[in-house]
Parts: sequence; C-alpha cells; structure tokens
Amino acid sequence: MEQNGYTELSGIERELVLQYLIDGNVPVTLTPVEKNETENQDYDKTKSIIKSLTSQIFPVAIRGEHLKVQKNGEILLENPPQSVNSFANQNVKVEFYFNRVGLYFKTFVKQTSNGLSLIIPEKIQRIADVPEEKKYDISAIIYMDCNTSQELNIKAIPENEIQLFTRPAWKCIPLENQKKAKKLLENFVSQAKTEKNAGTGIQLIAICKYLTEKKVEKVQSLQNRMEPLSILFIDHERIVFGVPENQKKFFYSKEYGIKISFSINKGPISAREIFVTGIVNKIYQNEENDSICVDFRYSNLQEEDLRFLYEKATSTLFD
Repeated sequence: MEQNGYTELSGIERELVLQYLIDGNVPVTLTPVEKNETENQDYDKTKSIIKSLTSQIFPVAIRGEHLKVQKNGEILLENPPQSVNSFANQNVKVEFYFNRVGLYFKTFVKQTSNGLSLIIPEKIQRIADVPEEKKYDISAIIYMDCNTSQELNIKAIPENEIQLFTRPAWKCIPLENQKKAKKLLENFVSQAKTEKNAGTGIQLIAICKYLTEKKVEKVQSLQNRMEPLSILFIDHERIVFGVPENQKKFFYSKEYGIKISFSINKGPISAREIFVTGIVNKIYQNEENDSICVDFRYSNLQEEDLRFLYEKATSTLFD
C-alpha cells in the first residue's frame, strides 16, 4: 500500500477498498476541511486545513449502519447523527480502517432531496505514520505493575489547555460543559468527604474538565495503537492521568512504577527524571462510563524529589 514513500492507493487497492466499504458496516469519522476559495475539486493538500478540536464544528464518528455505499462510489448517509447536518455543502476528510490500516480521502458533502451524500474520489490515501517529535516540558511513563512486575511502558503527555503546576480554575471548563461538570464535581466532593482521599481537592476541576469533554477516537495509521495518557494534575502528593477508552487497565489500590521527566533548557543535563511508585487512590468516571481519570498517590518518593515537586507545585520553599 505504501511504496517509495507514497501513501496513495493504487487502482487495484482502491477497488478492494471500495468493495470493502460496499460489503461491510464500516464506521467512519468525518472532519470538516477548510479550503481556499481558489482551490479546485482536486483538493490540493497544501491548501486544505483540517479544523482543530477547538473549532465550533467537531469531528463526528458515524456508525456503519448509517452508511449506504453504492457501486458508483456514492455514499448515502441514512439517519446519521444530527451533528452531521452541519457538514452539508462542506468539504470533509473521511477516515476509516481497512484491515487495521488507517485510510482517508477528501470529498464534498452534498445536500440532496434524499439527504446527505458524498462521493468517494479516485484518490484514497493511507494515513501517514508521523513520529512524535514534540518535546514536552513534562512527560511520564508508567513503566511497571509493581504487583506482578509486568513491564507496561505506558506514555503520558500534558493535556491540551490544562496548565500544570497552577491552581486549576473553573473557567478552564468550556461554558457548555459546566452544568455537567458541576454535577460531577458535587458527586466527587461528596465521595471525598466520606473516603477522605482527595487531599485539598484542587485536582477535581481538571478531572471534571477531562470527563466532560467530547472525545472522538482519532483514526490512526494502524488500528488499536496505544495513545498516550493525558497528564491532568501533578504536585508533591499525586499525579492524575486521563485515560483513553481503550486503555482502562488500572485497578484500585494497585501499585505502579512511574517515571516523571522534566525538560531542562539550560545546562549539560537535558532532563530531570523522577522515579516514584504510586498507588491507585481513586478512579473517576463520567456518567456515560466512556472516560476515566486515575489518581495515583505517591507511595515511595525520594526526599530531594519531594522537595522539587513541592516547590514547583506551591512556588514556596520546602521547609
């Protein structure tokens, strides 16, 4: 499917994929694409911009039963989610899996008398396997299950729009999510009063933000590839991760080994690494049970690392 660096499918491969779409209930994800007015229907990829999740229109996952694919390559959308209606007369990127390989094409959603439809173009491409090159100020790896000594190597990076080592503010939660977040927060505070395991509780705002955000599973170059966890909160007592739907593999009261890395911009050392063990202190989930957060409370932390985290989290000297 990929030869000499090219990701476009051959004619034979395209026919196989088209038949696959016709035969099966294949779920797809639609993402709106902004195009320059001067761009033609060939979709010059240098001029097409995929809208980010901060846009007013989000990617939408459509189950296979809502798609009717005809032999001429036209896809009819039958009773799709209501949010798809906003894509009418818009350019979109359509992503899906074929034999676990992520594929995509760009097309136009047309409003017809029978509803919405789109045409599968001649060009279908493989989703590029882009290596992660971004350097983060902080990252983490859950490297071991201490109870079984099993190696895990689960990576974690900072969550977008959450500032670590600052006191979370309620305004970081989008206005449209605040009603649901308030209900979750009240429930979590009530539990904390009984269980007495939330410390100051300032981490709960970041947790509520994560649990109320709409999440569409990103189509990757290879299906079922593990995504990094999201670091939601960290201080000298705990670290909290947001966990994707397909990685719910943590268990209450179990102990895990965690390596936390801090980038250092100056000096001969590029990073400071802290090795801790943490016990799963609490697992938070939303009402839909499709998103969880795991609160690890440190069970073993060296004094110099405690000092470092305390001063970074509180902006005061460790006494």
